[in-house]
Amino acid sequence: MKTVFATLRRHPIPIRAFFRYSLVLTYAFPKHILQPLLPSGLTVDSYDDTAFLAIALVQTEALRPAGLPEFLGRDFFLSGYRIFSRFTRPDGKVLRGLRILRSDTDSSLMVRAGNLLTHYNYSRCTVEQRRTTTELDLTINTPNSVADLSLKAFIGEPVNAPPDGSPFPDLKTARHYAGPLPFTFDYEPETHQMVIIEGVRQNWKPKPVRVEVERCTFLEKPPFNSVLPQLANAFFIENIPYRWQRGVVEPLPQEDTCTRAS
Repeated sequence: MKTVFATLRRHPIPIRAFFRYSLVLTYAFPKHILQPLLPSGLTVDSYDDTAFLAIALVQTEALRPAGLPEFLGRDFFLSGYRIFSRFTRPDGKVLRGLRILRSDTDSSLMVRAGNLLTHYNYSRCTVEQRRTTTELDLTINTPNSVADLSLKAFIGEPVNAPPDGSPFPDLKTARHYAGPLPFTFDYEPETHQMVIIEGVRQNWKPKPVRVEVERCTFLEKPPFNSVLPQLANAFFIENIPYRWQRGVVEPLPQEDTCTRAS
Protein backbone atom coordinates (compact mmCIF):
# COMPACT_ATOMS: atom_id res chain seq x y z
CA MET A 1 0.00 0.00 0.00
CA LYS A 2 2.86 2.37 0.83
CA THR A 3 4.40 1.73 -2.58
CA VAL A 4 1.09 2.48 -4.34
CA PHE A 5 0.76 5.78 -2.48
CA ALA A 6 4.39 6.62 -3.27
CA THR A 7 3.72 6.02 -6.97
CA LEU A 8 0.80 8.46 -6.84
CA ARG A 9 3.11 11.17 -5.46
CA ARG A 10 5.55 11.06 -8.38
CA HIS A 11 4.08 14.22 -9.94
CA PRO A 12 2.19 11.97 -12.40
CA ILE A 13 0.34 14.76 -14.26
CA PRO A 14 1.95 17.48 -16.38
CA ILE A 15 0.90 20.89 -15.05
CA ARG A 16 0.56 24.32 -16.63
CA ALA A 17 0.46 27.68 -14.87
CA PHE A 18 1.13 31.37 -15.32
CA PHE A 19 3.47 33.17 -12.93
CA ARG A 20 2.13 36.66 -12.35
CA TYR A 21 5.40 37.21 -10.55
CA SER A 22 8.17 35.28 -8.86
CA LEU A 23 10.56 36.66 -6.24
CA VAL A 24 13.42 34.36 -5.20
CA LEU A 25 15.83 35.04 -2.36
CA THR A 26 18.95 32.89 -2.19
CA TYR A 27 20.82 32.47 1.11
CA ALA A 28 24.38 31.23 1.46
CA PHE A 29 25.39 28.59 4.01
CA PRO A 30 28.47 26.46 4.61
CA LYS A 31 28.15 23.19 2.72
CA HIS A 32 28.17 21.13 5.93
CA ILE A 33 24.93 22.82 7.07
CA LEU A 34 22.84 21.93 4.01
CA GLN A 35 24.29 18.63 2.76
CA PRO A 36 22.79 16.54 5.65
CA LEU A 37 19.33 17.83 4.65
CA LEU A 38 19.58 16.15 1.25
CA PRO A 39 18.52 12.54 0.65
CA SER A 40 20.39 9.76 -1.11
CA GLY A 41 21.62 10.63 -4.58
CA LEU A 42 21.85 14.41 -4.16
CA THR A 43 24.75 16.72 -3.40
CA VAL A 44 24.66 20.46 -2.77
CA ASP A 45 25.15 22.66 -5.82
CA SER A 46 27.93 24.79 -4.36
CA TYR A 47 30.03 27.79 -5.27
CA ASP A 48 33.48 27.25 -3.78
CA ASP A 49 32.68 26.00 -0.25
CA THR A 50 29.26 27.66 -0.10
CA ALA A 51 25.85 25.99 -0.55
CA PHE A 52 22.54 27.74 -1.10
CA LEU A 53 18.94 27.71 0.08
CA ALA A 54 16.33 29.52 -2.00
CA ILE A 55 13.07 31.03 -0.80
CA ALA A 56 10.72 31.20 -3.78
CA LEU A 57 7.62 33.42 -3.57
CA VAL A 58 5.23 33.04 -6.49
CA GLN A 59 1.82 34.43 -7.37
CA THR A 60 0.43 31.64 -9.53
CA GLU A 61 -2.52 31.90 -11.89
CA ALA A 62 -4.57 29.33 -13.80
CA LEU A 63 -2.65 26.32 -12.48
CA ARG A 64 -4.19 23.19 -13.97
CA PRO A 65 -3.41 19.81 -15.52
CA ALA A 66 -1.95 20.34 -18.98
CA GLY A 67 -4.66 19.91 -21.59
CA LEU A 68 -7.40 21.56 -19.56
CA PRO A 69 -8.59 25.04 -20.58
CA GLU A 70 -7.22 28.02 -18.68
CA PHE A 71 -10.56 28.96 -17.11
CA LEU A 72 -10.51 25.70 -15.11
CA GLY A 73 -7.22 26.66 -13.46
CA ARG A 74 -6.74 27.93 -9.91
CA ASP A 75 -5.04 31.10 -8.66
CA PHE A 76 -3.06 31.08 -5.43
CA PHE A 77 0.15 32.11 -3.74
CA LEU A 78 3.04 29.69 -3.22
CA SER A 79 6.17 29.93 -1.12
CA GLY A 80 8.87 27.30 -0.97
CA TYR A 81 12.17 26.57 0.74
CA ARG A 82 14.56 24.67 -1.53
CA ILE A 83 18.20 23.60 -1.53
CA PHE A 84 20.23 24.02 -4.71
CA SER A 85 21.21 20.45 -5.58
CA ARG A 86 22.90 18.25 -8.15
CA PHE A 87 21.96 14.77 -9.33
CA THR A 88 24.24 12.57 -11.43
CA ARG A 89 22.46 10.19 -13.78
CA PRO A 90 23.83 6.70 -14.54
CA ASP A 91 25.18 8.00 -17.88
CA GLY A 92 27.23 10.61 -16.01
CA LYS A 93 25.07 13.60 -16.94
CA VAL A 94 24.74 16.06 -14.06
CA LEU A 95 21.40 17.80 -13.49
CA ARG A 96 21.11 21.02 -11.53
CA GLY A 97 17.90 21.48 -9.60
CA LEU A 98 16.16 22.03 -6.30
CA ARG A 99 15.23 19.80 -3.38
CA ILE A 100 12.11 21.14 -1.66
CA LEU A 101 12.10 21.21 2.13
CA ARG A 102 8.78 22.94 2.70
CA SER A 103 5.99 24.63 0.72
CA ASP A 104 3.23 26.99 1.84
CA THR A 105 0.12 28.16 0.03
CA ASP A 106 -2.97 30.20 0.79
CA SER A 107 -5.13 27.56 -0.93
CA SER A 108 -6.57 24.61 1.02
CA LEU A 109 -7.18 22.81 -2.28
CA MET A 110 -3.52 23.13 -3.18
CA VAL A 111 -2.49 21.71 0.20
CA ARG A 112 -4.64 18.62 -0.38
CA ALA A 113 -3.81 18.11 -4.05
CA GLY A 114 -0.14 19.01 -3.66
CA ASN A 115 0.43 16.56 -0.83
CA LEU A 116 -1.47 13.84 -2.69
CA LEU A 117 0.50 14.12 -5.93
CA THR A 118 3.95 15.37 -4.81
CA HIS A 119 6.48 15.26 -1.96
CA TYR A 120 6.52 19.06 -1.71
CA ASN A 121 5.25 19.17 1.91
CA TYR A 122 2.51 21.79 1.54
CA SER A 123 1.09 23.68 4.52
CA ARG A 124 -1.63 26.32 4.70
CA CYS A 125 -0.62 29.95 5.20
CA THR A 126 -2.14 33.42 5.06
CA VAL A 127 -0.62 36.02 2.78
CA GLU A 128 -0.78 39.80 2.61
CA GLN A 129 0.50 41.38 -0.60
CA ARG A 130 0.95 45.07 -1.33
CA ARG A 131 2.37 46.01 -4.69
CA THR A 132 3.07 49.28 -6.47
CA THR A 133 5.11 49.96 -9.59
CA THR A 134 8.26 50.21 -7.47
CA GLU A 135 7.74 48.02 -4.38
CA LEU A 136 6.39 44.63 -3.33
CA ASP A 137 5.52 44.02 0.32
CA LEU A 138 4.84 40.46 1.45
CA THR A 139 3.76 39.10 4.82
CA ILE A 140 3.29 35.35 5.23
CA ASN A 141 1.95 33.79 8.43
CA THR A 142 2.03 30.06 9.13
CA PRO A 143 0.72 27.85 11.98
CA ASN A 144 2.99 28.10 15.03
CA SER A 145 5.09 30.65 13.09
CA VAL A 146 7.16 27.86 11.57
CA ALA A 147 7.74 29.71 8.29
CA ASP A 148 6.59 33.29 8.83
CA LEU A 149 8.13 35.79 6.43
CA SER A 150 7.93 39.56 6.11
CA LEU A 151 9.84 41.54 3.49
CA LYS A 152 9.91 44.46 1.10
CA ALA A 153 11.34 44.15 -2.42
CA PHE A 154 12.26 47.28 -4.35
CA ILE A 155 11.28 45.97 -7.77
CA GLY A 156 11.58 49.33 -9.52
CA GLU A 157 15.08 50.13 -8.31
CA PRO A 158 18.13 49.31 -10.49
CA VAL A 159 20.68 46.96 -8.91
CA ASN A 160 24.28 46.76 -10.11
CA ALA A 161 25.84 44.27 -7.68
CA PRO A 162 24.93 41.37 -5.36
CA PRO A 163 23.99 42.19 -1.74
CA ASP A 164 26.75 43.20 0.65
CA GLY A 165 28.48 40.10 2.00
CA SER A 166 27.34 37.89 -0.89
CA PRO A 167 29.84 35.18 -1.92
CA PHE A 168 29.22 36.12 -5.56
CA PRO A 169 31.68 38.60 -7.08
CA ASP A 170 29.20 39.95 -9.62
CA LEU A 171 25.65 39.65 -10.93
CA LYS A 172 26.69 37.36 -13.78
CA THR A 173 27.85 34.76 -11.27
CA ALA A 174 24.87 35.38 -8.99
CA ARG A 175 22.46 34.81 -11.88
CA HIS A 176 23.79 31.25 -12.21
CA TYR A 177 22.15 30.61 -8.82
CA ALA A 178 18.85 32.35 -9.52
CA GLY A 179 16.00 29.90 -8.96
CA PRO A 180 13.98 28.13 -9.93
CA LEU A 181 16.36 25.79 -11.73
CA PRO A 182 15.22 23.45 -14.53
CA PHE A 183 14.68 20.41 -12.30
CA THR A 184 13.08 19.53 -8.98
CA PHE A 185 14.21 16.39 -7.15
CA ASP A 186 12.01 14.15 -4.98
CA TYR A 187 13.50 11.20 -3.12
CA GLU A 188 11.19 8.16 -2.82
CA PRO A 189 12.33 6.22 0.28
CA GLU A 190 9.84 3.38 -0.30
CA THR A 191 11.65 2.36 -3.50
CA HIS A 192 15.03 4.12 -3.11
CA GLN A 193 14.52 6.07 -6.32
CA MET A 194 14.80 9.69 -7.38
CA VAL A 195 11.80 11.39 -8.94
CA ILE A 196 12.86 14.15 -11.32
CA ILE A 197 10.41 16.86 -12.43
CA GLU A 198 11.45 19.17 -15.24
CA GLY A 199 10.14 22.71 -15.43
CA VAL A 200 9.74 24.39 -18.83
CA ARG A 201 9.54 28.18 -18.90
CA GLN A 202 9.48 31.01 -21.42
CA ASN A 203 10.96 34.52 -21.41
CA TRP A 204 13.05 33.71 -18.33
CA LYS A 205 15.02 36.92 -17.70
CA PRO A 206 15.03 37.57 -13.94
CA LYS A 207 16.25 40.97 -12.81
CA PRO A 208 18.20 41.57 -9.60
CA VAL A 209 16.37 43.48 -6.88
CA ARG A 210 17.15 44.87 -3.46
CA VAL A 211 15.16 43.39 -0.58
CA GLU A 212 14.74 44.16 3.08
CA VAL A 213 13.81 41.06 5.09
CA GLU A 214 12.16 41.95 8.40
CA ARG A 215 11.41 38.41 9.54
CA CYS A 216 12.15 34.87 8.38
CA THR A 217 11.37 32.34 11.10
CA PHE A 218 12.29 29.29 9.01
CA LEU A 219 15.93 30.34 9.15
CA GLU A 220 15.75 31.00 12.90
CA LYS A 221 15.59 27.25 13.62
CA PRO A 222 18.21 24.47 13.52
CA PRO A 223 20.28 23.82 11.57
CA PHE A 224 20.12 27.22 9.87
CA ASN A 225 20.54 29.25 13.05
CA SER A 226 23.92 27.69 13.79
CA VAL A 227 25.41 30.35 11.49
CA LEU A 228 24.33 33.79 10.34
CA PRO A 229 22.42 33.31 7.06
CA GLN A 230 23.80 35.56 4.34
CA LEU A 231 21.60 36.85 1.53
CA ALA A 232 23.49 35.95 -1.65
CA ASN A 233 21.10 37.31 -4.28
CA ALA A 234 17.49 38.27 -4.97
CA PHE A 235 15.81 38.14 -8.37
CA PHE A 236 12.36 39.17 -9.60
CA ILE A 237 10.47 38.15 -12.74
CA GLU A 238 6.88 38.45 -13.92
CA ASN A 239 4.38 37.30 -16.54
CA ILE A 240 5.89 33.88 -17.22
CA PRO A 241 4.08 30.85 -18.75
CA TYR A 242 5.30 27.73 -16.93
CA ARG A 243 4.91 23.99 -17.31
CA TRP A 244 5.95 21.06 -15.12
CA GLN A 245 6.49 17.79 -16.94
CA ARG A 246 5.50 14.43 -15.49
CA GLY A 247 7.92 13.05 -12.96
CA VAL A 248 10.61 10.68 -14.25
CA VAL A 249 11.97 7.96 -11.96
CA GLU A 250 15.68 7.17 -11.71
CA PRO A 251 16.80 4.15 -9.60
CA LEU A 252 19.63 4.82 -7.16
CA PRO A 253 22.57 2.48 -6.50
CA GLN A 254 21.86 0.07 -3.66
CA GLU A 255 25.23 0.83 -2.07
CA ASP A 256 23.95 4.36 -1.57
CA THR A 257 21.40 2.93 0.87
CA CYS A 258 24.14 1.22 2.85
CA THR A 259 26.17 4.41 2.91
CA ARG A 260 23.24 6.43 4.25
CA ALA A 261 22.39 3.80 6.84
CA SER A 262 25.94 3.70 8.19
